[in-house]
Amino acid sequence: MQEMHIDSVDHLARSIIALGTRYPDGHIIEPHYHRRGQLISGATGVVVLATPQGTYVMPPQRGMWIPPATEHHVRTVGAVRMQSLYLEPGAVPGMPTHCQVVGISPFMRSLMTEALGLPIETELDSRAGALMELIGHELQKLPVLPLSLRYPAEGALAARCRKFIQKPEIHETIDDWAADLHMSRRAFTRLFRRETGLSFMAWRQQACLVGALPRLAAGEPVTTVAVDLGYENPAAFTLMFKRAFGSPPLTYLGMRGGHANAR
Repeated sequence: MQEMHIDSVDHLARSIIALGTRYPDGHIIEPHYHRRGQLISGATGVVVLATPQGTYVMPPQRGMWIPPATEHHVRTVGAVRMQSLYLEPGAVPGMPTHCQVVGISPFMRSLMTEALGLPIETELDSRAGALMELIGHELQKLPVLPLSLRYPAEGALAARCRKFIQKPEIHETIDDWAADLHMSRRAFTRLFRRETGLSFMAWRQQACLVGALPRLAAGEPVTTVAVDLGYENPAAFTLMFKRAFGSPPLTYLGMRGGHANAR
């Protein structure tokens, strides 16, 4: 793996630069940004990323897209072995303008691993050039996973959303929030969808998933996490989780029966 900081090679005339990094459990990277866009993927551990616009959780064997010049704060849960692709702004058409957690197929993972083996400061030969071109095509096909939690830009609703993510609870209702914000139910639902891009119930479920994954990855029992989120029993939480991701929590995190396939 090419283990170096992007700032030392950012000047190179490469549309895509592949680098690898290792971080210990509990590592914190203070708020920063990169000139290039960044796609990260971790073979192990969980990455929790926060921006002024939202919170994003990347489980093992998945990925996360960070647009150019996006300020972000990073925390790791478990040791993380990370692969990163740094994209020159505009090099790959159609990349999202906000952070997203994405699925990484075995094929895409293999392409990233091959790219990490390329010499950084030498001209790309025809094979390497074809590899980077193929990576560019695959970057446009990454499926979005429900582990991105966007916040409203500002105001009382933004503050209420940030408060909720500190202690998510599956039984909080539209009426609870509308009353807190002194709004009618109809006005609240319109505002919430306009500001977050989701219905309240969909956002609430994603908030519970985003809150649960780092705790599960850190070894907290499913029962404890489920009860804290307001589920009557762990089976109800596991059912919700399987509907969202296709497998139970510990399997999805690679903590039982090996890593689940990326979706």
